[in-house]
Amino acid sequence: MTDHPILEVENLCTTFSRGGTALPAVRDVSFALGKGQVQGLVGESGSGKSVTLRSILGLARHYGEVSGSVRWQGQELTTMSERQLRKIRGREIAMIFQEPMTSLNPLLTVGTQIKETLTAHTDLGRRARRDRAIEMLDHVGIPAAATRLEEYPHQFSGGMRQRVMIAIALAASPKLLLADEPTTALDVTIQAQILDLILKLADEMAMGVVLVTHDLGVVAQTCDTVSVMYAGRVVEQGAVRQVLRTPRHPYTEGLMRSVPQDVPPRTQLYSVPGTPPSLFSLPQGCAFAPRCQAAGPACQTARPTLQDIAPGRQTACFHPLPATQEDAA
Repeated sequence: MTDHPILEVENLCTTFSRGGTALPAVRDVSFALGKGQVQGLVGESGSGKSVTLRSILGLARHYGEVSGSVRWQGQELTTMSERQLRKIRGREIAMIFQEPMTSLNPLLTVGTQIKETLTAHTDLGRRARRDRAIEMLDHVGIPAAATRLEEYPHQFSGGMRQRVMIAIALAASPKLLLADEPTTALDVTIQAQILDLILKLADEMAMGVVLVTHDLGVVAQTCDTVSVMYAGRVVEQGAVRQVLRTPRHPYTEGLMRSVPQDVPPRTQLYSVPGTPPSLFSLPQGCAFAPRCQAAGPACQTARPTLQDIAPGRQTACFHPLPATQEDAA
């Protein structure tokens, strides 16, 4: 964490309602992000990562109830009106959504979609907007940018569509980028290119990034800090190097063991036993207890809270894994 974070999320909760039943999708999520820092949110599908991003940007409150605090450069976003938020979205905080083919409008050229952002958030004239759109496509590595400006999303490959999404998000030079699994469904070569591009632009623009992913390899390569989420809660967080090298929560350890490393041929790969709980039937105690070999009686009835276990390191577990000399340092 930094002394002067640009984004502070405290006790963020998002609850949906279905048939009169309250479904807590995000519960008590807290983290801080400094200028130029990359924060990772990692966990299995359904752990609340994407909902967290949408809650930060005020998008989740259209279909759910959001509480807690989200402070952006000292401004409280959760109490802002929709009109006030529209001035911040795209201009100060931008978001890359998970699937570019469904996020891009198939009826509009990519140039039109980039220029829409510039029209809404800048004072640039028509010619200047076109020049900026060409500049952004060129900046994200799309060749013949002036020509491709007039093409439609279906004329681009998956990797190129993702680059277009990045160009739209960064067109107005935001100071915070929320990236929701920007490399999903892309081959590993294109994944590496997209991640390198985001990191390069973040460095050049002194931009903070919150990166949602389920890939621990991506986290290791790109993030400074990481929050591991399970069933809507943060169960462990800290510096990437510490969390991935010496996980203290059994769920984090399970995720690490699920990454194949030097596995002999025809060897069964490890997976965390069981499946994540449904929002309709969350356990009374620790949500991970039904899948955890270390769970004890307290885990069945009480819910552990996030506690400091080392400087800048937190975990929510009644039976954390043993500390190492690196943790104590």
